[in-house]
Amino acid sequence: MSRRLADVARKVGVSEATVSRVLNGKPGVSASTREAVLTALDVLGYERPTKLRGERARLVGLVMPELQNPIFPALAEVLGGGLAQNGFTPVLCIQTAGGISESDYVELLLHQQVSGVIFAGGAYAQADASHEHYARLVELKLPAVLVNAPVEGLGFATVSCDDAVSMEQAFGHLVQLGHRRIGILLGPRDHVPSRRKHAAAVATAERHGLELGDDLVVHSLYSLESGQTAAAKLLAAGATGIVCASDPMALGAVRAVRRAGLRVPEDVSVIGYDDSALMNCTEPPLTTVRQPIEAMGKMVIELLMRQMSSERPIGDEVLFAPELVVRGSTAPAPR
Repeated sequence: MSRRLADVARKVGVSEATVSRVLNGKPGVSASTREAVLTALDVLGYERPTKLRGERARLVGLVMPELQNPIFPALAEVLGGGLAQNGFTPVLCIQTAGGISESDYVELLLHQQVSGVIFAGGAYAQADASHEHYARLVELKLPAVLVNAPVEGLGFATVSCDDAVSMEQAFGHLVQLGHRRIGILLGPRDHVPSRRKHAAAVATAERHGLELGDDLVVHSLYSLESGQTAAAKLLAAGATGIVCASDPMALGAVRAVRRAGLRVPEDVSVIGYDDSALMNCTEPPLTTVRQPIEAMGKMVIELLMRQMSSERPIGDEVLFAPELVVRGSTAPAPR
């Protein structure tokens, strides 16, 4: 606080006491000096006190980890349309390796006086990541909604596709096709949706009298290249069926099968997750678990608008049912 007072006082050319009176809304300061102090706060990157922020801009931050996975542009389109219908403009924030971090984006959005923030696929879903910037949003009572399962205790409204049901559908489909060695390709170990999928896979395997050993569980990044490398480990473990946590991972798994001199689905069946764009146009068309993006996006907007009209915090998770879409990448287990 003392450093902020000194920096602003030096910038404006007034005493620290004058800056303190402005920040605390005390009388005895001219309008021009008060405006100069507030401008200096913005220029120096300091956050204005809540009572001095004025009306928020009709902007909503839309923070996403990437756009290479087709599911994120599809979600952004749904959310952007929903925001526009309610008179808000989305501010798209895309994270890049070595670029601006999620916490940096939060700071930028706060300086823009946004009315709310929507996070899709962020640090909130990683148990080992820093969550301090989320605590700031809670402290400021800024409306925010998360897409997909977060770590416990953050207290945000959340909209998720049911990870457990999605795994039960995919794993169960391969069991019905006669597969006994079924591998699962998940995201990072600290990723909450992946942990949910893992737990569901173990439970489903046990119900069918199968063992899901460590050699049949591989963690990876959500990319085609990482999926290919990880799937090769499952093939080495003798998997004849692979359930993936994203469609790009599944496409990587298909490539790994072919690089191993095998065929999809005759030798190895592959299932993706999301049912993102063009998955019915791959060769073979990808069997995948569909997230109801349209319905989920509408619920995200509804929860955000509800927060904006009331100061009552909304910390529940709304779960949506997935749908298994069977196409050509799965077939009966080889004999």
